Amino acid sequence: MSAPSIISKDLARYGPTQSVVVSADEAREYCFLLAKAHRENFAVLSPLVPERCRADFAAIYGFCRWADDLADEMQRTPNLTSGELTPSRNGSDLLAWWRGELEAMIAGEARHPVFIALRESFTRCALTPEPFRDLLRAFELDQVKRRYATWDELLGYCALSANPVGRMVLAVLGEKGGAAQAAASDALCTALQLTNHWQDIRRDWELRERIYVPSDMHAIDAFESRLAETIARGYSADRTFFTDSRRLVRRLVARTWDLYEQAEPLVASASIEARPLLWLFAAGGRGTLRTIERWNCESILERPVLSPPRKAAMVLRAMSMRWLGISAPTLPLPSAWIVDPEPDPEAQSFPRVSAMRVASEESVA
Repeated sequence: MSAPSIISKDLARYGPTQSVVVSADEAREYCFLLAKAHRENFAVLSPLVPERCRADFAAIYGFCRWADDLADEMQRTPNLTSGELTPSRNGSDLLAWWRGELEAMIAGEARHPVFIALRESFTRCALTPEPFRDLLRAFELDQVKRRYATWDELLGYCALSANPVGRMVLAVLGEKGGAAQAAASDALCTALQLTNHWQDIRRDWELRERIYVPSDMHAIDAFESRLAETIARGYSADRTFFTDSRRLVRRLVARTWDLYEQAEPLVASASIEARPLLWLFAAGGRGTLRTIERWNCESILERPVLSPPRKAAMVLRAMSMRWLGISAPTLPLPSAWIVDPEPDPEAQSFPRVSAMRVASEESVA
């Protein structure tokens, strides 16, 4: 079952037939409440967020939370009297309404509390519309696309679903590192999104029958039907599928480490004020990917997560950077000490991105 939407109770007041008028103060407070009701790995408004940025972070989170719930958890028709949801196919209609609210705000007319708060952030932080439009394109794509043929196609999706959030965060923090910083941010955001995909293979199938694993990353016969059967049973559909799926996840994890490596310049390029928060984002994602490795890449049936003590330790390290001025701690690294009990006989057919990049440079030279 899908987790209940944290905004479903607000549809009657703030949905497509909204009649409630809210002030700027009420809009800001509403976004703060949404952010505090988070379901994320780390608190949206942690002490690492500079005080001057907290209202802007809350407004951006409110935009993303509404869009996400409308797209994924609310592909159902709202009863505008009770706020309850019943099954339907109106996710696209609701997203079209949300896009209209965004465009109205850009044009200077905002009535939804999220957009009233966001309008102030646009002015204060010199935000641009394109990252918000791109993010909505990703949510709209999720309404109609549930399979990805190639790795590059999946990266294109992440460029819409993840990278815009990093651009928003950098703008709110006032970072001015230019193209190199933006590229590192994009690499980190894509890596974080991919880590979430490999962590949630089972959940994506159970909730939405969605598979983010690109077809060109494996040659497993009848992958989809065997995946569905394995998840339904709770154990491998046949003698070889579980072994094959672990090898597949290892390939996906290895390529994702490449992106985390490309993102490493981000923390060093950031201001002292922003560095602890960006370090925590990177550490959380890398720590989760390392956890998938330590679970022997068995995310077909399990959902590897950071333990509460590990999350707490990361937060304390980030806060030490903020309050004590210590240097950025070493980020979690791949679990290279683990001996692979099931060597991948097809590994050369699915090289890491870094290996392909080196080969390309050598051929040019």
